[in-house]
Amino acid sequence: MTASPPTAAAKSKNEASLSSDSSVLPYRRFDRQKLALCLGLIAVVFVCYSSVIRNQFVTFDDNLYITENPHLTSGLTWDTVGWAFTYYQANWHPLTWLSHALDVSLFGLKPAGPHLVNVLIHAINAVLLFLLLEFATGFRWRSLMVAALFALHPINVESVAWAAERKNVLSALFFLLALYAYERYARQPERGQYKWVVGLYALALMAKPQVITFPFLLVLWDYWPLGRVAAWEGASSPTSADFPKMPIRQLLWEKWPLLVLSGISAILTMQAQQAGGAVKDLSQYSPPLRVETAVIAYARYLGMALWPSKLVAMYPHATRLYPAWQVGGAVLILLLITGLVLRAREQRYLAVGWFWYLGSLVPMIGLVQVGVQEVADRYAYISFLGLFVMVVWLVADWASDWEKARRISARWLAVPALSCLVALGVFTYRQVGYWHDSDSFFRRTLALTRDNYVAHSGLAKALHDEGKTEESMAEVYAVLAIRPSDPGANMILGDYEHGQGHLAAAVERYKIAAHTDARILRAKACASMGFTYHQMKQPTDAKKSFEMSLRADPNQPVILVQLGLIAQVDENDTPTAARDYERAMQLQPTDVGLVLLANALLEEGGHDDEAHALLQRAARLSKNIDEAEKQAKALLGEK
Repeated sequence: MTASPPTAAAKSKNEASLSSDSSVLPYRRFDRQKLALCLGLIAVVFVCYSSVIRNQFVTFDDNLYITENPHLTSGLTWDTVGWAFTYYQANWHPLTWLSHALDVSLFGLKPAGPHLVNVLIHAINAVLLFLLLEFATGFRWRSLMVAALFALHPINVESVAWAAERKNVLSALFFLLALYAYERYARQPERGQYKWVVGLYALALMAKPQVITFPFLLVLWDYWPLGRVAAWEGASSPTSADFPKMPIRQLLWEKWPLLVLSGISAILTMQAQQAGGAVKDLSQYSPPLRVETAVIAYARYLGMALWPSKLVAMYPHATRLYPAWQVGGAVLILLLITGLVLRAREQRYLAVGWFWYLGSLVPMIGLVQVGVQEVADRYAYISFLGLFVMVVWLVADWASDWEKARRISARWLAVPALSCLVALGVFTYRQVGYWHDSDSFFRRTLALTRDNYVAHSGLAKALHDEGKTEESMAEVYAVLAIRPSDPGANMILGDYEHGQGHLAAAVERYKIAAHTDARILRAKACASMGFTYHQMKQPTDAKKSFEMSLRADPNQPVILVQLGLIAQVDENDTPTAARDYERAMQLQPTDVGLVLLANALLEEGGHDDEAHALLQRAARLSKNIDEAEKQAKALLGEK
């Protein structure tokens, strides 16, 4: 299909918007200038994020998602593919898990590779944003400025420099591709073109469900810049003549496949988050507090967009209602901006940008509270696109008006624009450095926030992993001073008490840690409690603890072996022991486990052939079968 050229009136209206935007450029042709601009965007992203190659993994989900994730140790395998479509860590994002598995296959567990992949995806996202904006609007330099703001704004460092947040940049990649596919479909509405929109949107949801509002954002996109709504006359952009007009009902109806995908994703996400204990109940954050937090958050994000300083990874959620003046001020700001953009009917991009910002944040604004953060930098990754469009197009139109009034050439706008980008690039480069390692990451967070028990807990774990026990315990006590029942801090304190030989005190801490909605942490706490009880010669309590651990996480071969040992040694129940050993070996076969299973079958009787086959398998698997047999005997209390 051949695009219709912009009308002369449209060209005249939009002359000299930014630098050399003196006419609408041939947006559909990939010329040398466009190629150079795309390569430039990629280059500045890699320059500003260059220090990320020296960054380490941080103990803020990087350990849970990657380094300590037992499902990723083998890299990308068919078993990993099957597991990726299950619920894990309160998430359902199979495409993200597969990308992490591919990282392990390519780079092992070294951090440089995953970090560079994140930077590359972010650079591609910036290029895609530039291309789709120019494709939709016909403006090259405005589109480039929006893409550059997106590429260099420090708010996006969290999404890029945090290895575990691969889901954010990956989901945005397919979101932008789906939006680009939608623009092609809108020029020539055909079922074959629409399938690409649906497929790419599905992939975006499978990376992270943050894009669940995509169908509603497309309605805004239809209004501007595509101008597809037949009832509203007037060109919404110089390229709007390229897009066939349709009744609003038809435009809404064509979105139903996307709405179905959004509904399915919402159900899967809620199930995953509830299974992982991530959804907070109303007793923790009351409905009035959630509404107030949402209002405050919208205003707070605006401040972050305009002045991106003191950015950290964890902003603690308020535990009490806000002062009335804060809520009233935030409401006033939101209502004032909404009223202004609705009045500016000639500048459709203002309403689209503003409602894009408001609407795309709805899933993360806190009405359904997931986690303990009030706001998060990563939530702005797609939402701020609306703000960037508003600012760039409005300033460009003002510059065009000034030029027409012969006050100043619009080309001078390039000076403040470049100055702004340079400043943002410097801030971004510095922000990447704060993600260098867990120590610097959490200490900066603690320096810029108050009563941040999550940061204290994260620093405690990082120091504990480094062997700095005393410093770690100081952070643990700081957590407990703020939140005595914190599961993570009590878990670390339990490990400390256990290491000091204070077994009864360790059990009490593990009990507190086990009262958590986080399934994996609950499983770990119950398992540690079981090992401690076993050391205290209390097999009954140990068995109960191990069974609770398995209820939280059934895929624990070590715990199944421990249950088998209790059944065989303490309860003289060899058949039950054999079943526990067998379940463990189905999950993860080891030479010692196979020997234990073979011995249990021989003791039970009637399974001699099977037992001998298991011993042969253990011999093939083991580097030292004699040592494995000695370990098995020691576990059974034999000499």
